[in-house]
Amino acid sequence: MIRDTGIASKLWRFAIWAVVVLFVLNLIGVIAAVLVDSLATRWLGTWLPLGWTTRWYFEAWREFQLTPVLIVTFEIVFTVVVISGLVGVTSAYALARRDFPGKRLAILIFLLPLLVPPLTYGIPMATLLYQAGVGGRFWGVVLANLVPAVPFVILVMIPFIEQIDPRIEQAARVFGASTTSVFIRILFPLLLPGMLAALLLVLVRTLAMFELTFLTAGPTSQTLVVSLYYAVFASGVRAAQSIDAMAVVYMVTTLVWLVLALQFVNPTQIVARSRTKP
Repeated sequence: MIRDTGIASKLWRFAIWAVVVLFVLNLIGVIAAVLVDSLATRWLGTWLPLGWTTRWYFEAWREFQLTPVLIVTFEIVFTVVVISGLVGVTSAYALARRDFPGKRLAILIFLLPLLVPPLTYGIPMATLLYQAGVGGRFWGVVLANLVPAVPFVILVMIPFIEQIDPRIEQAARVFGASTTSVFIRILFPLLLPGMLAALLLVLVRTLAMFELTFLTAGPTSQTLVVSLYYAVFASGVRAAQSIDAMAVVYMVTTLVWLVLALQFVNPTQIVARSRTKP
C-alpha cells in the first residue's frame, strides 16, 4: 500500500485528527462539568467548587421521585426489548433465509423508521394512538418505541443469521429434528451473541428515545429522559445541581447498558453481510 506523504495529505490528516481531538475534549468537558456541578456545594467563577457534597443526589431522588420513574422506565424498556426480540428475530430469519418478490422493498420499509427523524412520523403516530385511547398510557409508549426498535433488531440480526451455513439446519432436518429442535439446539446457541447485542442496543436506544416517548407519555408513563426534560423546563425554581445529579443518573444508567452491549457485539458485525453459499 502506497501512502501519500505530500504536504497536502499531511495537512488533511492533521485537520482530521484536530477535529476528532477537539470533539473528544469538548465531550469530556461537558460530561465533567455536569458531574462536578452535581457534587458541588457552590460553584461560581472558580475553576473548582468551593466544597463537595452528595446531597444533591438525595434531593433529586426525592424531588423528582426517581424511584417510580426508574420503575416505569425499565418496565417500558424491557417490554419493548422482549416484543421487539420476538418479532424482530423471527422476521430477520425469514428475510435472511427466504427470497420472495418485494424483498428489497420490505427491507427498505424496515429502514425508514431508522432513517427518518422520529418527529416526522412521531406526531401523526401519537395523534393516532391518542385517538385509539392508548396515548398517554403505558402501552402507547411501548407501541411508539416498537416502531424503530423492531426494524433495528431485524437489521442487526440479518447479518448474524446469514453467517450461519444453512446446510447445518438442513442436516439436522435430515436426521429428523423438528423446527423447534433446530431452533433451540442449533440456531439459538449460534445466534445468542447477536440476539444479546441487538436486544441490549435496543434497550439503550429505548432509554435514550426522547421524541417518541415525549409525544406519547402521560403523567404515569414517563421514562427517565422525559422526566429529565420536565425537570429542566418545568416552572419553578430548582437547584441546578439537583438537575445535574439527575442527568448523571440518566447518563450512568445508559452508559452501563451500552458498555454491556459492546461486550457481546463487534460493531463490524452489524454492517458485515457476508453469507456462506450452500
